[in-house]
Amino acid sequence: MPPDPADRSAIGRGARSIPTGRFEKIRCEVDVEHLSEDDALAPRRLATEFLPDVAQSIVSENDSPDIPFRYSINPYRGCEHGCAYCYARPTHEYLGLSGGLDFETKIFVKHQAPQLLREWLMRGGGGGERVTMSGVTDCYQPVERELQITRRCLEVLAEAGQAVTIVTKNALVARDIDLLAPLAARRLIQVRISLTTLDAELARSMEPRTSTPAAKLRAIRQLVDAGIPTGILMAPIIPGLTDSQIPQVLEAAHQAGAQSASYTMLRLPGVVESVFLQWLESERPRDASRILAGVKAVRGGKLYDARFGKRMKGEGPVAEQIRATFKVFARKYGLHQPLAALDEGQFEPPEKDPRQKRLF
Repeated sequence: MPPDPADRSAIGRGARSIPTGRFEKIRCEVDVEHLSEDDALAPRRLATEFLPDVAQSIVSENDSPDIPFRYSINPYRGCEHGCAYCYARPTHEYLGLSGGLDFETKIFVKHQAPQLLREWLMRGGGGGERVTMSGVTDCYQPVERELQITRRCLEVLAEAGQAVTIVTKNALVARDIDLLAPLAARRLIQVRISLTTLDAELARSMEPRTSTPAAKLRAIRQLVDAGIPTGILMAPIIPGLTDSQIPQVLEAAHQAGAQSASYTMLRLPGVVESVFLQWLESERPRDASRILAGVKAVRGGKLYDARFGKRMKGEGPVAEQIRATFKVFARKYGLHQPLAALDEGQFEPPEKDPRQKRLF
């Protein structure tokens, strides 16, 4: 019998397959009967497609009680980083696409994001209450180097005196120090870099198109040296895989100059579970049973618990051990305090962009 094409590795990708979206009535199966076994097993190189997103708004409002921000900006839908554990993968299913390989190879680009943001701020925005960039997908994923949509959004936010936090896994954030440093001088910016592991080989496999751990640490140093409040997120901690690295990650973050640290526990909502399990069987088969046992240990015997207040940190003895370890070493390295508070009182609605032409 020909092998399952879902078992083939896609080179440089976190997902291994294209699972059918939960809202789709038709399921597509690849017919490999006409292929030789070697062809069916051959690794695939999948190109990334960038598609225009015609969204009519750019700022999302959140009311989840365990997420520490109300407003967020996401210039891109889908994410090139391709992290096998990414909790945002199910969002692609609302577009009729897969949370597997589609999520990391079909990226929707909001080219009009800076203008939509300006219009939102002109209407009063959130009254100066901080906004978060990358509430869902990463605003500094690789294509940002060319498109500079995030950078142009930051220019609009600076013009309005709007407080902003940035969360990213990409050292590309350091490119915009010329914008971030003046914002920091006005107490309008915080940056958090997600540092999951120091193991470069694991990072390249698990989060294949993010910056390397070493590059993230260099970016932290650059940001801090420029006076920009910068912390790390160990996001996610994977029980049985990365929890043992907590002391080393926090020490490295401290040495790089980070000023604060926090973490989230691995979350496997919807299609993320199948994507992560396929990655685990492909990349860590010998450790899979131990890792899954660890995940279940912090989720009441299940692979995921969606309850507010539990989903971010887990519960039970193993979760408590992780919490205690993180707390001890965060305090040891001076990372237990939050970043300096933002000043949300400087907001003033911006003027209309003079570069925008009138229709009539």
